[in-house]
Amino acid sequence: METKKVNYTLCPRFEKAFSILGKKWNGLIIDVLLEEHGQRFVELSKTIPMLSDRVLAERLKELEEEQIVQKNDHLYSLTEKGIALHESFASVKRWSEEWCTIDEA
Repeated sequence: METKKVNYTLCPRFEKAFSILGKKWNGLIIDVLLEEHGQRFVELSKTIPMLSDRVLAERLKELEEEQIVQKNDHLYSLTEKGIALHESFASVKRWSEEWCTIDEA
């Protein structure tokens, strides 16, 4: 019996999405902004205490450049592009509740 080999190639758009969302801390920052709209830097820093201020500033700048986060009047919030992640994040939360234990967290 002959085995047919299938070549798999990554979708460039999917790869781009994971390069943004898979970067350490980005998912948590987006999640906080999905739950708590309009956060000052200090509030974000307190909500994610294990994240240094330097890295938080870097990630917020990167997310702004990707047009996922915007800053207005010293408040960070999600853009329409960022808000569109709500359903995906809800799916990941449901998955984590089923498959990740408290000991792993």
